[in-house]
Amino acid sequence: MSSFIIEGGHKLAGTIVPQGSKNEALQVICATLLTSERVTIHNIPDIIDINNLIILLRKMGVKIEHPLSKTYIFQANDLNLDYLQTNDFLAKSAFLRGSIMLVGPLIARFGYAIVPKPGGDKIGRRRLDTHFAGMQKLGATFTYDTKRCTYEVKSNDSLHGEYILLEEASVTGTANILMASVLAEGKTTIYNAACEPYLQQLTKMLISMGAQINGLASNLLVIEGTRSLHGCEHTVLPDMIEVGSFIGMAAMTASELRIKNVSYNNLGVIPDVFRKLGIILNKEDDDIIVPAQESYTVNTFIDGSILIVVDAPWPGLTPDLLSVFLVVATQANGNVLIHQKMFESRLFFVDKLIDMGAQIILCDPHRAIVIGSDRKYNLRSTTMTSPDIRAGIAMLITALNAQGISQIYNIDQIDRGYEAIDKRLNALGAKIIRT
Repeated sequence: MSSFIIEGGHKLAGTIVPQGSKNEALQVICATLLTSERVTIHNIPDIIDINNLIILLRKMGVKIEHPLSKTYIFQANDLNLDYLQTNDFLAKSAFLRGSIMLVGPLIARFGYAIVPKPGGDKIGRRRLDTHFAGMQKLGATFTYDTKRCTYEVKSNDSLHGEYILLEEASVTGTANILMASVLAEGKTTIYNAACEPYLQQLTKMLISMGAQINGLASNLLVIEGTRSLHGCEHTVLPDMIEVGSFIGMAAMTASELRIKNVSYNNLGVIPDVFRKLGIILNKEDDDIIVPAQESYTVNTFIDGSILIVVDAPWPGLTPDLLSVFLVVATQANGNVLIHQKMFESRLFFVDKLIDMGAQIILCDPHRAIVIGSDRKYNLRSTTMTSPDIRAGIAMLITALNAQGISQIYNIDQIDRGYEAIDKRLNALGAKIIRT
């Protein structure tokens, strides 16, 4: 098992460029299956989840070129659908939760898909009901094989447009249903749709491929199905989760960092929530400059009550950054209630932070009260194991702040979402060894 050995207490300095968005890349790469023509995608991050998806598509028969760093060309004009029945496909797609988004394009274009129970982060129950209920509305049928633990999806006739009210504003559920509906007959209406920048980017790409979609950036999408889509060229946005992670690193280590080309208008409330924690952020063109702060004071509400940081569907705060906000709050002057609504296991990593000296009360699986120390007490180094991508990066940020040598095991989880994070941080002054 790979690990990071981190010598804490070193300040960071310099400029860092965020990678392409992991969540967006997973969606738009799956969307290349919707056409037989060439699709060029730029700014694809070199991370485990994306590389595994590209390997999976190649084994399915997609022709893939890699002419430049971070640029790929996909052409799905001669797929081997028999590969979907193989144990190799089932094993590889089970390891990658993003593989669920292959179902929409496959059922729309070929009338058949199969998917195992997806893997990915161990952060609690993540239902597939939203995906399946929406596609059933479009005319697909589902069969669950209890022996192989797979879902087989079929559409004997072409999919047909339908009014769909999503039970939850699921990002991947919305993406899957949207990709299925662009080739369905007639009009599809998706209400309570997720509208994160990832979805907006996917929608823009589909429109550039010839799809007819109205309601961009809203929770109501109206799609007029077309017979076929054509190729296009698309550029993935910077990863807003990485941007937030770098802000957290600068705050925790009292360092000055410039984060380049962040696509500030697509960050939503993320900068404002950091400012509520007392973090100073300066915007310069499309860069964020975080000045070195030895102390930062949490804002309270007007009536003096404790600040609550809570996740919500876009344009609310993304749940992927709550772990970062939690660790940043440990060094603040003031108290914060972190409320993670979506996943019941995402806050369980705080027991390691408590071992390091952080003052945190885990109220229940969804809520934690953080009592900021205002840097009066140094965090202690320790040994940890990363349970998921976001807890892993939060552990890394904490280790950068702690005095002494910390070790983080299972760093493949971090590598799933962060490109060469050790090399990039070492270039800024961190002391991280990969073993």
